Amino acid sequence: MADFNQILDAGDVDGGIINVVVEIPAGSNHKIEWNRKLAVMQLDRVEPLAFAKPTNYGFIPQTLDEDGDELDALIITDTPLPTGIFLEARVIGVMKFVDDGEVDDKIVCVPADDRHNGNAYASLADLPQQLIKQIEFHFNHYKDLKKPGTTKVEHWGGIDEAKAVIRESQERWNKR
Repeated sequence: MADFNQILDAGDVDGGIINVVVEIPAGSNHKIEWNRKLAVMQLDRVEPLAFAKPTNYGFIPQTLDEDGDELDALIITDTPLPTGIFLEARVIGVMKFVDDGEVDDKIVCVPADDRHNGNAYASLADLPQQLIKQIEFHFNHYKDLKKPGTTKVEHWGGIDEAKAVIRESQERWNKR
């Protein structure tokens, strides 16, 4: 398998269209992560079913978040996306998040060409509030059985804040 980080870049960050690689389909309790050294997707662990991902989960190539991993992305779709595919996605916001004392932000995005939904989600304000609550609950509690209180959603930010987080992560990647 090719190394996504050598082939794909982050996309057109200023234009709000980014490249995202899917690691975990929505509804899965498998913690699948990109293994940069081996250039493969790897099952890290199996989580309790109660903590299945509320959205598709992936990363933006050629970025590094403050935790040393590629910058995470939450991809909002009606149905799960398979592990290993990449898509062009439109940035709609950011979930500012801390995990075990480390910044571990999540860029929120939707497929760039989602005609089925009429491109209805242009910003976080367009998402159903119940979905926002589910995402926030998941990330505030998904480690409670192992390490209670070690994760916290700090706040939700808009498109400009999301783009700034991506740019900072690109700079970290380039300095690695």
